Amino acid sequence: MVAAKSAELRALFLSLDRDADGRISPAELQGCMRATLGEDVPAEEAEALVASVDADGDGLLSESEFLELAQQADAGEEDGERRIWALREAFGMYEMEGLGCITPASLARMLGRLGAERGAGECRAMICRFDLNGDGMLSFDEFKIMMS
Repeated sequence: MVAAKSAELRALFLSLDRDADGRISPAELQGCMRATLGEDVPAEEAEALVASVDADGDGLLSESEFLELAQQADAGEEDGERRIWALREAFGMYEMEGLGCITPASLARMLGRLGAERGAGECRAMICRFDLNGDGMLSFDEFKIMMS
């Protein structure tokens, strides 16, 4: 599987290297991100990405530097997945009523179990600060925002 991933990354590198000079410029990287991710990345951000792994300081990505950047992206993605899993676990501890959301009552119960007793009004106020849709409860997406 590692060889297949390496071959995919090499093919991607070659396709990004529009001028076939064996290096990817920040502009080429920027174009790739626009085409593959649908994101318009500012030139400064593309330059910062290149600089983050530019071992020889030429302002361009060699194939080995590109592979380093790809490995960093994979590691960041794994960290993100672990964080989401941990947040889902935490959310599940507070979401006790099977509604798929945290209610003032379920928040009060969990806080009580943690030794941080809060009244219903306080719990409603806590939820209200992050309740983006105004339903009086926290969805998982609202909980993620609260925890960030």
